[in-house]
Amino acid sequence: MVLKYFCTALDKISKGGHKVSPSSMWVVVGLGNPGKKYFTTRHNIGFRVIDRLSEKYGIPLEEKDLYMIGKGVMEGINVILLKPLTFMNRSGLAVKKILKKANISADNLMNRLIVVHDDLDIDVGIIKIRRGGSSGGHRGIESIIQELGTKDFVRIKIGIGRDKTIPVEEYVLQGFKSYEKNLVEDVIILTSHAVTAVVTEGIDKAMNKYNRSQIKIDKTQSQ
Repeated sequence: MVLKYFCTALDKISKGGHKVSPSSMWVVVGLGNPGKKYFTTRHNIGFRVIDRLSEKYGIPLEEKDLYMIGKGVMEGINVILLKPLTFMNRSGLAVKKILKKANISADNLMNRLIVVHDDLDIDVGIIKIRRGGSSGGHRGIESIIQELGTKDFVRIKIGIGRDKTIPVEEYVLQGFKSYEKNLVEDVIILTSHAVTAVVTEGIDKAMNKYNRSQIKIDKTQSQ
């Protein structure tokens, strides 16, 4: 598959690429809802990216009261991986608590905080890195903006598409269609590389590299 060669090449580049100071701590948050019944839903794709990063970089996740957390190193950079367990619309509580513990000021989040989440207005197979901005109606992002008092943090949006025949609140809690599942696994890998690029190369280079990326759906894999 083309993506495998693409991702292998990116691995090689990142290992020899520019590194920022190891003292620069990044917090990488993946949004979702806790519980097995939500694991494979569209709304939980942010959680799955954190799981991928945890596995890739050998950063085990430990469950606390409000979140699952892992502390480790990503390509020479200190990181905290975070999955809020407060349900989507209260995600900001966990993020605020961890930023306070890590002594990271809300004044500098564009260089310290990445939030990975699903986006209804982006097609499946596409990711988009964005500097700040509004929540776009995403309850998890709304909660984080409210708790932190700022919109200025990095977002990585993962397209989940939209079905106008299904209410949004139902659609986001559905699983992916059978022909989308392989593609979603590839998108999770791609997004993990995008996170690494933001941390190691900076948001501008990461945006140039990944905001043009699209993985095509093969609908022949069954409906």
